[in-house]
Amino acid sequence: MSKDVTLRQLRYFVAAARTGRLSMAATDEHVSQSAVTNAILALEGQLGVRLFDRHPHGVTLTPEGHNFHQRAREVLDTLDDALREPGFQRYALRGSVRIAASYTVLGYFLPELLARFRKRYPDVVLDLVDMDRPAIEAAVASGEVELGVALVSNMDRRARFGHHVLVRSRRQLWAAAGHPLLARPVPTLADIAACPYILLEMDEGERSTLAYWQRHGLRPDIAFRTRSMEALRGLVAHGFGVTVLSDMVYRPWSLEGKKIEAVPIADAVPPMEAGLIWHPRAALARPAEAARQFMIHACGWQ
Repeated sequence: MSKDVTLRQLRYFVAAARTGRLSMAATDEHVSQSAVTNAILALEGQLGVRLFDRHPHGVTLTPEGHNFHQRAREVLDTLDDALREPGFQRYALRGSVRIAASYTVLGYFLPELLARFRKRYPDVVLDLVDMDRPAIEAAVASGEVELGVALVSNMDRRARFGHHVLVRSRRQLWAAAGHPLLARPVPTLADIAACPYILLEMDEGERSTLAYWQRHGLRPDIAFRTRSMEALRGLVAHGFGVTVLSDMVYRPWSLEGKKIEAVPIADAVPPMEAGLIWHPRAALARPAEAARQFMIHACGWQ
């Protein structure tokens, strides 16, 4: 990488990748849109690759951009950890923490976060349990586990727990490259309803999907149902249908290497929220409290 790449450029690039719109990235970073645009153009020039595909409705990461995004996040996360270091008692803590997590957060969100925690607290043992959301709620309520990490956007009564949103991931339309919907300035749910729909059923996917469709008085034309993310990607990439899913689980290609594009939707579609829950009255042991505080600070949601 060129020595002229700056942390500011990386921040603006990551913000654009997160929001999918240069204007929203500029707002989040409190700078002008031209500053974000120029930073990304400079990065692309220095790297010699195109990081984003530009569309009328925003930007999406190219395969090269997707790979660079992961690296850029690692750089920024490492810096953030270093700056927060004085606030944590590194190496001074021993014990274990029992954490229950659901399929989606275990597969697409939690491992990197826990790796950072383990680097800071190498003598704390992480006891991970794979559970669905209702089982996580029951385990936290009974004290079987100390912390739960789940899709809190699917919870009906999250206020009965201590809770904190760790990541809000927007939902977008996924379609094969060249799909007619991608030619629209900003597709609507009504546009999507006219196409075959691939429904992901894992982690209460059907329940959460149909809920926001029903709020708009619409229903997707479900052509296929699957509990496999890779099967869904393959079906979408080969043009069997479209879907609406969150950026947290997005990858721009199927296992066969066929392109999948993700674009914003005109209608108000709620984001997917992954977060922590804990017993509101039980005192957490020191390792569990350290894990709770670390995840909250590392993810930055307040």
